[in-house]
Amino acid sequence: MSVTPAVQVKSLVKDFKGSFGQGQIRAVNKVSFEIAPGEVYGLIGPNGSGKSTTMKALLGLVSPSEGSCAIFGRDSTKVDSRQDVGFLPENPYFYKHLSGEETIRFYGKLCGMKGKALRDRTRELLNLVGLENARSRRLGGYSKGMLQRIGLAQALVQDPRLLILDEPTAGVDPIGSRQIRDLIFKLKDRGFTVFLCSHLLEQVQEVCDRVGIIHKGALVKEGPLEDLIAIEDQTEIILRNATPGLLDKICELTRQEEGVELLRTGNSRTTLERLFLRETMQRDQRYPEEARTESAGNTEAQGGDYS
Repeated sequence: MSVTPAVQVKSLVKDFKGSFGQGQIRAVNKVSFEIAPGEVYGLIGPNGSGKSTTMKALLGLVSPSEGSCAIFGRDSTKVDSRQDVGFLPENPYFYKHLSGEETIRFYGKLCGMKGKALRDRTRELLNLVGLENARSRRLGGYSKGMLQRIGLAQALVQDPRLLILDEPTAGVDPIGSRQIRDLIFKLKDRGFTVFLCSHLLEQVQEVCDRVGIIHKGALVKEGPLEDLIAIEDQTEIILRNATPGLLDKICELTRQEEGVELLRTGNSRTTLERLFLRETMQRDQRYPEEARTESAGNTEAQGGDYS
């Protein structure tokens, strides 16, 4: 019996009307991917690559020009598809005069919660995001990292099955970034599905099960993280308590085998950052004439957001 994907994006295309006679600008070009329940999926790409547009289409904030998006099998253009979704935008806005506790209660009431259930949920979420000691402090006195964590708490208030995070560590210092990373691990352990957009490739490599690289509107690489960063013509052997003598013997055996080269002892994987740079630069070399020119990418400054 097949399991319904938490997220299913099929041949998604999104065109925007350009300004100053530019015609149609294709922000997303036939993007397809799936996210399994309980999986942490990272979508990475340069500014203006189509990440946010893809995320907005999934949330039903923009309508696809072609293709479709579904959340747990429900069309994302339908309102009921958002019942199981929590969302933290890149730049969330909160009422700074409210305390952390009041903020969670406010969003809980918007979701129809009240009474003891709301009080218990507020206490649980403040404890989960590590803000129980700052529950009575006004948000105007919160640091950037604390605001992001209260944002995660509000995204979780209705106990969603899917959490969508757009740059959750943007502008956050290393300590705050590590705290948010640990929160994502906690959510994964609790069975949440997480869809993450981030520029912090090291963090994506730490927390994600699968990764998609999007560039100039197209998905240029996608799959399990371990497969993507594996080096195809190299084999890794991990030894525990290996003596220098044993290592010398292994090196001697490799010298005796024709065509085998011992490059180094240690990790034989690439990094997500090197993979990302290689794939995006290669696409620029293959398709230098693509319509998404530098001038088209600057339409955000003219009032459109195609990132």
